[in-house]
Amino acid sequence: MHGYGWFAAMRQGDEKPKVTKELLLRVLTYARGYWWHIGGMLVTILLTTGLSLLTPLIFRNMIDVVIPAKDVNRLVWLGVALLLIPALTGGINVIQRRLNSTVGEGVIFDLRSTLFARLQGMSLRFFTNTKSGELMSRLNNDVVGAQNAISNTIVNIVTNLIEAIALFIVMFTLEWRLTLISIVILPLFIIAARRLGNVLRDIARQAMDSNAQMNAHMNETLNIGGALLIKLFGRTREEENRFRERAANVREIGIRRAVIGSTFFVIFGLITAVGTALVYGLGGWYVILGSFTVGTIVAFGSYLGNLYGTLQGLAGAPVEFSTSMVSFERVFEIIDLPQDIIEKENATVLDDVNGELEFDNVTFNYSVDTSKLLKDVKRYGRHEDVGAVLSLSNNSNGKKKEVDIASDSGEPDATSQARDVALTSVSFKAKPGNLIALVGPSGAGKTTMTYLIPRLYDPTEGVLRIDGHDLKDVTLESLSHAIGMVTQETYLFHDTIRTNLTYAKMDATQAEIEAAAKAANIHNFIMELPDGYDTIVGERGYRLSGGEKQRIALARVILKDPRILVLDEATSSLDSESEALIQDALKRVMAGRTSIVIAHRLSTILAANLILVMDRGRIVEQGTHSELLALGGLYSQLYETQFRGERV
Repeated sequence: MHGYGWFAAMRQGDEKPKVTKELLLRVLTYARGYWWHIGGMLVTILLTTGLSLLTPLIFRNMIDVVIPAKDVNRLVWLGVALLLIPALTGGINVIQRRLNSTVGEGVIFDLRSTLFARLQGMSLRFFTNTKSGELMSRLNNDVVGAQNAISNTIVNIVTNLIEAIALFIVMFTLEWRLTLISIVILPLFIIAARRLGNVLRDIARQAMDSNAQMNAHMNETLNIGGALLIKLFGRTREEENRFRERAANVREIGIRRAVIGSTFFVIFGLITAVGTALVYGLGGWYVILGSFTVGTIVAFGSYLGNLYGTLQGLAGAPVEFSTSMVSFERVFEIIDLPQDIIEKENATVLDDVNGELEFDNVTFNYSVDTSKLLKDVKRYGRHEDVGAVLSLSNNSNGKKKEVDIASDSGEPDATSQARDVALTSVSFKAKPGNLIALVGPSGAGKTTMTYLIPRLYDPTEGVLRIDGHDLKDVTLESLSHAIGMVTQETYLFHDTIRTNLTYAKMDATQAEIEAAAKAANIHNFIMELPDGYDTIVGERGYRLSGGEKQRIALARVILKDPRILVLDEATSSLDSESEALIQDALKRVMAGRTSIVIAHRLSTILAANLILVMDRGRIVEQGTHSELLALGGLYSQLYETQFRGERV
């Protein structure tokens, strides 16, 4: 590896990677399926190395033998050989590139497939505590870095090593004294590489950080939300000046990097020139003395240039290789992460679900086991690492702060929902076909309860049962089929309405799709769109209103046809027409199913078979509407403040 390619490997010198025997053996397992390709690459390396050694020998023969003898016939043949060698080398390089890319792309495919499958098995807790950008980096940048270790780094090291050995042998055979002289300057190579490499690495890191700051500023201000805020507060000029400041930093560091980079190559050129001058000076002296021929010194000079380039590549090889190993470590970290939600061997398949649901003394907290999360990684040049985009302050100091969703360091007041434990000793039973309404202040634990039902989390203590089966004893697939969930924040893929609906049932017919849409009061709206069910909804469904997205989400659940329905009946942000359509759709969706509903409407509460009143993670009251009103407790207060004014 030459020039900036060698220097690029030194950018991440602060990673301090440790290349262990166990890590190397594990890396080699990913090359196991490509041994024939790697062997083929080794053969091509040997062939190209051998061919590269022939050209200087041909020049030597031309100068020392053919031209003095005026042998035109042999001169023609040597000229043809000089044409054939690069042609053969080029053809072999194409084959090598084919083998190399097969190995590289194959390793990328294997690693990405393994990583994606592993991530699909992680619990919701993992995703709520991990940046999506970091996951994308592991799947893209680190996988490519790991592939580079097998298909490029090792190939370069082997190539340079073979070339260096071959060149030493040939040069020593030609003239052992000049060979010894040519390696005298090797310490200068090592010293220059270390000192200049450190300087260039630091400048490159500064350049990447400056680019990250500029990119973060663009990311914050050039999206729809940022652009709207800037215009509303009249900060256009301030943001222009702020951007110019960041762009100026990038410019200045870029100029400095270019100058020092040129200095880097000038110094290496001078060191190489010292060796070349010594060789040609002493070689010329030997020619004058008649010790050897002009052709020998010409051939030796050609070999010398190749040798210095090869040694320069080998000088950076350890750093490059260990840096590639860092990428493998990051990939293996995900593969080795323990899973929170594990399906037991020989788990029970839920068939013919009746819909009986039971919480038995369930306690749950959101405390995070850091051993099940990814380690912090400093990624230079990534705008996610910029602490505060506008002020450029960074209060995190690069350290991840664990935040308990339900934590409180002081004594809570009467209305506060802050606490250490999200749910405490929750027990109730929902009979098949019943409607259970969850009510209570914001933060009381209602959403947490709903997340436990489809086993997005496992309870810290206690047991959840469906039809008498502990959720931990049933298969995750059959549990998913039995439960349908509509969250308050509706998520739609950037795809057609049809694709979003059939995500619940891949083989659904058009008639089934339309029946579900009609039940959710969204079919007529869809048919009025220019492309009907083939209309693209946009990123997260942004081309649709809140009510339209909710009704599509309801239609999706209807198409799934689950026995147990879990939903957040949030309609506060909708207009009256959308809300009426959704309320009508909800009645159809819940009919005949066991439904657990976070209730925001009095009509749902009055229809409930059981109302659970939550406060600070506990069920403080339960019963029917009339029974709870008679108690005169928290439900009575909620009724007076939130529900009484509604028209049912």
